[in-house]
Amino acid sequence: TLLRPATAYGYYHREPNHLYPSHKLLVAMAVNDTKLVAVADAENPAVVCGDVDESESSIDFTGRANWLRAAVLGANDGLVSTASLMLGVSAVKPEARAMVVSGFAGLLAGACSMAIGEYVSVCSQRDVEIAELDQAGKRGGDEEKALPSPAQAAAASALAFSVGALLPLLVAGFIVGYNLRVAVVVVVATLALAAFGCVGAVLGRAPVARSCARVVVGGLAAMAVTFGFMRLFRASGV
Repeated sequence: TLLRPATAYGYYHREPNHLYPSHKLLVAMAVNDTKLVAVADAENPAVVCGDVDESESSIDFTGRANWLRAAVLGANDGLVSTASLMLGVSAVKPEARAMVVSGFAGLLAGACSMAIGEYVSVCSQRDVEIAELDQAGKRGGDEEKALPSPAQAAAASALAFSVGALLPLLVAGFIVGYNLRVAVVVVVATLALAAFGCVGAVLGRAPVARSCARVVVGGLAAMAVTFGFMRLFRASGV
């Protein structure tokens, strides 16, 4: 008599006069004491019984992705705010020096603001989580050590903002002509915004094209509004 194992493992069916495979696949099974491992195809997922090595599953990929995504958003903020500030100043004072100095001031102010805001936010979150651990009697354990560091979060936020703000600054510092300088700043900012939007979409598992378009349109709108209003101030003689 032929055995008829469950088809979920891709074994064989028994028919009256013949035997045929239920799936064209390779099934590998290993039996070691109480461990049973079955490898199947996409239609029949593997079934694992017994102990499983969790060394790889212990890696916090979600936490790393969240940190990287926050860094991308910080760089995007630095790029948009600094480029908008530089274009706004250039609408009133077309000199390259005024444009670069204003951009550098925006970089310093924005980096400090981002760092302080992130530090205060993480400290507040950490205080709440420590209070919960204290109530649960888990103070001083591994869970408390795994809490985010306010200083590291502040430094990462300031660094990400500075990286984004440096892009338009470096471009504007090497171009003498006003019209060319403004055009290059806008082009470089647009390309960088598209790159940041793409990375953010991949990390957030969102549609890449739509995310890039949203980031680029938002950044260009901010730069256009700033430049346009400052042009009005210049025209009115303010």
